[in-house]
Amino acid sequence: MSDLIFFLFIIIGAIIHEYAHGWTADKLGDPTARNAGRLTLNPLAHIDIFGTIILPFLMVLSFGSAFGYAKPVPYNPYNLRNQKIDPALIGLSGPLSNLILALIFTLIIRLSPYSTLNLILSLGVLANLALLIFNLIPIPPLDGSKLLYALLPADSWRLKASLEKYGIFILIFFIFSLSRLISPLIFWCYQLLMP
Repeated sequence: MSDLIFFLFIIIGAIIHEYAHGWTADKLGDPTARNAGRLTLNPLAHIDIFGTIILPFLMVLSFGSAFGYAKPVPYNPYNLRNQKIDPALIGLSGPLSNLILALIFTLIIRLSPYSTLNLILSLGVLANLALLIFNLIPIPPLDGSKLLYALLPADSWRLKASLEKYGIFILIFFIFSLSRLISPLIFWCYQLLMP
């Protein structure tokens, strides 16, 4: 039962994460997400059949833990006011939304006398911390790569091209073999927040 609740919090967190990307891009001058009908919290607009349903289900069956993603919100960097910094702000907005959700759930837990509610919300804290930390890894197509690109010098196009070309393979390798490296960080942050 706790796996199902955790999975639901992953879906909710991923949808809000993608909405935050679209909202930020819209505020920075790019209406692509709004025009595509993605500037909404309606789950149907963000669900990716494979990434949101099939992959997490298979991972729970195989590994006992879920990984998934929502359909990425599109944006056009040429519509942005600052084409170096604004993509990083858009990238950062998704993980920031997960941090805010984790903090809101933590606040409710600290104020609530109901142990069942607190147990459920603690899974929400954990799910959103996992989304936050995982998405900050600087591997394309994760949000951390947008932050990395903003920090790299303008003439580092070869490195960017290599990361874009091989990023998905690095990410798959990371998910299935190196993800244990970030688990201690996720649980350390969780223990830091929980009462």
